[in-house]
Amino acid sequence: MVTITIHGEQKQVQKGTTYETIVSEYQKEYEDTIAVVAVNGKIRELFKKVTKDCTVEFFTLRDDVGHKTYVRTATMLFLKGMHDVFGAEAARESRVEFTIGRGTYVNTFGKVPVSDISAEKIKDRMRQLSDAKAPFMKHSYPKDDAVALFREKGMEDKVKLFHYRMSSSVNIYQIEDYYDYYYGYMLPNAGYVKWYDVVPYKGGFMLVLPNRAHPTVVEPFAESRKLFETMENAAEWGRTAGIETVGDLNDQICNGSMRDLILVQEAEQERKIGEIAKDIASREGVKFVMIAGPSSSGKTSFSHRLSIQLRTLGKIPRTIALDNYFVNRELTPRDEKGDYNFECLEAIDVKLFNEDMKKLLAGERVEMPVFNFKIGQREYKGDFMQLGENDILVLEGIHGLNEKMSYALPEESKYKIYISALTTLNVDAHNRIPTTDGRLLRRIVRDARTRGASAQRTIQMWNSVRRGEEENIFPFQEGADAMFNSALIYELAMLKTFAEPLLFQIPKEVPEYYEAMRLLKFLDYFLGVPSESLPNNSICREFVGGSCFNV
Repeated sequence: MVTITIHGEQKQVQKGTTYETIVSEYQKEYEDTIAVVAVNGKIRELFKKVTKDCTVEFFTLRDDVGHKTYVRTATMLFLKGMHDVFGAEAARESRVEFTIGRGTYVNTFGKVPVSDISAEKIKDRMRQLSDAKAPFMKHSYPKDDAVALFREKGMEDKVKLFHYRMSSSVNIYQIEDYYDYYYGYMLPNAGYVKWYDVVPYKGGFMLVLPNRAHPTVVEPFAESRKLFETMENAAEWGRTAGIETVGDLNDQICNGSMRDLILVQEAEQERKIGEIAKDIASREGVKFVMIAGPSSSGKTSFSHRLSIQLRTLGKIPRTIALDNYFVNRELTPRDEKGDYNFECLEAIDVKLFNEDMKKLLAGERVEMPVFNFKIGQREYKGDFMQLGENDILVLEGIHGLNEKMSYALPEESKYKIYISALTTLNVDAHNRIPTTDGRLLRRIVRDARTRGASAQRTIQMWNSVRRGEEENIFPFQEGADAMFNSALIYELAMLKTFAEPLLFQIPKEVPEYYEAMRLLKFLDYFLGVPSESLPNNSICREFVGGSCFNV
């Protein structure tokens, strides 16, 4: 017998008991399904067994690690369904590319007929496996044996990935006759995957899954055409460059090709910024360029580079920080925890902003406010502005795409830009990299460099930051006149060098430790890239330092 401690209470269990058996006794105390456990501070899957005295914590589908486990398991179940219905080649050649809202896009590259009938066949097979509670089994293979297994199955993306792994063994998951590799944790059996939909879309399918807040609710897939096109264009650029996976990127690093790759992609971004500037200049009456995007998208560097491009076209860009229109601190709304909510629209004096912008549009001279963050008050210090014929105001702020922010301005006077770091590089064909991981790593590195904030603090705030994005940015992204993807295909390899020491500082005793370990494991797939060859106007410089802009 061994002693386990749960909720501060000790109990005796038979050595070799699975954590799933232990969880079954406590599940009734939780509203949501328990997905994984932490044993002495380390995440463990439910099919693992108790081997010694330990302390056990539970994580449900509403927790971040639990939700990620559900998504990962549902993805493997989907590919298993495709494997069984359309053959091994269909599953092998399909690529899990990116998410659009609640949907994860799986590109089948013509290996599967894209139709409602195909989607129903895959769902039917998934349901059969779920009803049968088909188990997911985890095997630890010596690395050479894992390479041989996946080479035999034609999964060369995994062969390339494992080539750069330093560990001597590799964990591989199996459901019936289907084998695959995933970084992260898996649910014990297919019976846990109850909430999903499969929708035919473009060249593949959307696997639609619940979000963390409502882990048993599958909302209808909502198309975001502009976002999809932006993501697909980035994925296609990666295919053209021969870099679709981390293994491909590591090959380029080893081949000494990084300097050329950096210059080529920086030039590609500059070309796109130039195209946006030309579109702005070609539209008669545009006076306000409104830039919005989620945290760590590189908005400030993008604004500087766009302003330079506008100047080459004879325009005179002038910047306005929307933060200067914050209401005075005592009028700032508070969230459910009683903290100031600086991200909601009501934190901005929208009425004053529109009055000032209308006056500027009419050619009047306006004294601009400056917000004093130390005392939480708006001040006036004789900073006057008046627009000339070629002047264009460049406004960067969280609410730039929300029509309520600029309700009094004529539609033809506004040009809206949505910017985000839309990562399309994959770990391998079936392991996508969430765009939020790239942005979180950017922010960890920048916060430590510019604000002296620890990685623990940044991770602690991240859920609140993302909640603000969900409420105030993402609902308006499709209304943008242009979308700009600030992600660089090599940046995670560059951020690795800066992020790893910060993540290792997070102590084991705090809740943020689990996320730190996940990110460290993820970064371990990458070879590091030094930042010396990075141009000083690169968006990546906003995070790693050395930018020529005031960022």
